[in-house]
Amino acid sequence: MSNKTSELNELIEITRDGKRFYDHARDEVKDAQLKALFTDMAHAKTEVIAALEGKVAANHEQPASGGTMTGKIRQVYADTRAALSSDEGATYIAQLEEAEDRILHAFEDAMASNEPDLRTDLATQMPKVRACHDRMRDLKKAQ
Repeated sequence: MSNKTSELNELIEITRDGKRFYDHARDEVKDAQLKALFTDMAHAKTEVIAALEGKVAANHEQPASGGTMTGKIRQVYADTRAALSSDEGATYIAQLEEAEDRILHAFEDAMASNEPDLRTDLATQMPKVRACHDRMRDLKKAQ
């Protein structure tokens, strides 16, 4: 497996963690606006994952199909905090914003790599990644 494919697969896994977390949070919260937001954010993650999987497949390699242990741990932590909180929405927003930080930093690190092909592949996804990050950051600040 090439270094480029390895990095793309790592980004797929981290982004899939985010998608799964949004799907899970959507099912846990009661607020209709948050449900709609989390659905929208999960959809954005699905689009990024599909684009990255296409890049891996174009290299005749197998895209990652799972997530990471860190992503699963973050989800369990958020569930625990939400169960103990009087405002489950705020708890999920805070934890999802941290997940967005993780995704953004992973993409930024990959963009800083010495592989021009990788930077080119990721440049089309960065606006969506940043927009998702900024949306959750702004929502967290507004609370």
